[in-house]
Amino acid sequence: MEQATSSLTCKFRDQTTSDIVVHLKTKDNNKSQHFNCHSPILAKASKFFSDRLSQNQIEPSTCIEVECTALEFDHYAKLLNLLYIPEESILEELNSVKSTIGVLKAANSLGCEDVKEACIKYLEAVPWDEKEEEEIVKLVESLGPEAAPILARVQPVSQHAAQTVFISAIRFATSVASPIAGFSDELKTSAQEQLEYMLLEDGDGPLVVMDEKVKSELRIGLKNLFENFKSSLNLLSSDFERKEELAEERLLIVLNDLDWVCGISQKMEIMLDFVSNWAEISCEIISVILSKQFSLGLWQVKSKIMEITSRALDAVGYGSVVISALARVQFLKTWLPYVRKMKPLLESRLESEIWENMEGAIVSFILALPSNDQAEIILEWVNRSNRWRYPDLSEAFEVWCYRAKTAKRRLTTGLNGVENHTISF
Repeated sequence: MEQATSSLTCKFRDQTTSDIVVHLKTKDNNKSQHFNCHSPILAKASKFFSDRLSQNQIEPSTCIEVECTALEFDHYAKLLNLLYIPEESILEELNSVKSTIGVLKAANSLGCEDVKEACIKYLEAVPWDEKEEEEIVKLVESLGPEAAPILARVQPVSQHAAQTVFISAIRFATSVASPIAGFSDELKTSAQEQLEYMLLEDGDGPLVVMDEKVKSELRIGLKNLFENFKSSLNLLSSDFERKEELAEERLLIVLNDLDWVCGISQKMEIMLDFVSNWAEISCEIISVILSKQFSLGLWQVKSKIMEITSRALDAVGYGSVVISALARVQFLKTWLPYVRKMKPLLESRLESEIWENMEGAIVSFILALPSNDQAEIILEWVNRSNRWRYPDLSEAFEVWCYRAKTAKRRLTTGLNGVENHTISF
């Protein structure tokens, strides 16, 4: 109340009533300004000024120096003005995050508690950009418990809260509801992007722990997407007859969701579930896509199917997904003819890196099969190598030959290098 009363009778920089001068200057003396002030107001509002004023008997025109940097100069000047504002009106004088951060630093340095409190209230309530947030976080560390309202905005979210948001985002990102004027599609895309970010292995680590509860939710979403894909395949023929472009667009939306969930499945270590579902409907996919009705169309769909298949082949071929030998043989024999057939038609539509990676995965895939299955696939390739230039299985052929001879020698000499003797009856 005393400050409010004094501020009504004394005006900032009023030379006629001033009994003290504040000399604000930069440390290098490149910028300097004198402010006519009033000792009762300064002493009441600032611990710094109160301490200085109590040290000696104040004479008229006494000067107190305050040093700051050039970047802080305007903020200190504004702080001196705010000391004359009634406590309940200080908040109204704050109008930008950048300025308020500067004033708060100055107020903290000079021990101006009322201004500090107003600055904290302001910063807690208004939005910040990324740069401002970093500066605020650094600043509040020096403010103590009074900065708790600001810290509440930047403190790490609890694992329970993060997991709850993550699971809700999974449910939305894998939903199959019909979009309303494209709005749902935009929200779904946003949810998918944020899920990827939450799983990002950057310097801060992933935001969510991949426990069984989270994985279970994604398995449910994955199952829903595959069921939606199967339904879309069944309706493709009739949709295509009505409007070709719309039919392809609808199926492409479903495939894009599957492509996204494939990437997420890898990060969440449930790629086996994805590969198993993709393998289960592989024959149906190929049967529909290679039907005569679509021989001259659906190029975007065919390209996306090739991309997803490439990722599945990569996962199994390089061992990140482990399935039985019988399942591996069946999966490769199902997709290898499709890959060979579509390569000339889709080569220009997909990046060369995709074809190179898929070829490497297929070679690795073959070399992990039982030797007789390897022989069958390689023999078929050798007999038709003049027509089948992709994938190039030369490396697989070379390794198979070497292993075949090594296996024969091993059978003859035994594992310990001792010659085996066959006993006949």
